[in-house]
Amino acid sequence: MSLRNVTLLGATGSVGQSVRDVVAENPARLSIATVVGGRDAQALARTAIEVGASFAALADAAGGEALKQALSGTGIASGAGRSAVLEAVNRPADIVVSAISGAAGLEATFAALLPGRTIALANKESLVCAGAAVMTRAAEVGVRVLPLDSEHNALFQVLGAEPLSSVRSMTLTASGGPFRTWSAERIAAATPDQALKHPNYAMGAKITIDSASMMNKGLELIEARFLFDLQADQLDVLVHPQQIVHGLVTFRDGSVSAGMAVPDMRVAAAHCLGIDGRLDAPPPRFLDLALTAPLSFERPDLVRFPSLGLAMAALSEGGAMPAVLNAANEVAVAAFLERRLRFPDIAALVEAVCSASSAGSGAPRDVAEALAIDQDSRRQAASLLSQARFAAT
Repeated sequence: MSLRNVTLLGATGSVGQSVRDVVAENPARLSIATVVGGRDAQALARTAIEVGASFAALADAAGGEALKQALSGTGIASGAGRSAVLEAVNRPADIVVSAISGAAGLEATFAALLPGRTIALANKESLVCAGAAVMTRAAEVGVRVLPLDSEHNALFQVLGAEPLSSVRSMTLTASGGPFRTWSAERIAAATPDQALKHPNYAMGAKITIDSASMMNKGLELIEARFLFDLQADQLDVLVHPQQIVHGLVTFRDGSVSAGMAVPDMRVAAAHCLGIDGRLDAPPPRFLDLALTAPLSFERPDLVRFPSLGLAMAALSEGGAMPAVLNAANEVAVAAFLERRLRFPDIAALVEAVCSASSAGSGAPRDVAEALAIDQDSRRQAASLLSQARFAAT
């Protein structure tokens, strides 16, 4: 099998590290030629040198000179700002890994939809904000969109060659986050440090807070709706603390198939990067059920975790509401991490922004419309955040 060329968007994040580990384990089959990072010029430079990239792009234009200096003498070309990111996306690639966090990854993901490519998608916000536009464009140009999130990847593998018409429903599992067993009163007083202690995964700050509020699972439901072309009532969530079962597919005949693996993002990364032939994932890679704790499942508590209920409501409403929800949540999470907002007020702020948005607004038809909805919703969230009822105490 020939060497496959990879462009890695979000190269310095936790998903980016998982992808780099898989590539390092399979040097005869994969090579990373282009890397894109956010604001940390030094980390991106180290990553570019480590993987032997030929081009590195930093999203933050202000860090361009620092990146250039850090790469001086290496022969690695670099750039910074929006134009550099789009240049990176347009460079030759067989696989583009989209792992830029948040709505910031939407434009780059859409630009990466070029004929002959495979997109390994870890940026769920691309589908949350503009799912119909992204999947329509992918179908038009013949791009395969593969889910790199562990839950969606498990569902994708379980589905296999089965037609979607054979599926009755799909269930995503959730760890329940660090507050799964906490009382509502204790959750109300949670600090950022406590919310950042995920029980199973080491992830970026934003997604870890989303896991604590269970908003992350709500966003994943919306993502699944577009990835698998299902309706809202065909998607469900179960809390599964052990995170061994990542997804369940219930077929029309009543049979249920589970996607299982150790809770390690490198398993999903290895599957996406080796879609035309299985790759070796770095250890630990194999699941030994005899050594695992008993597997348990429970329904999510929407009273203690209202963010999940808000996401479910946005999924049911459709249109522009998922994009509104996502933008408000990004503002709220940032404010919580800055200790300007209490943990329960993340959901309260999101609900207020969604309530203030126009019901029945159509889904964005392209990236420009999605970004306009995103910016309008952020402004609304920022305005509400300044009100006394959202002041952290």
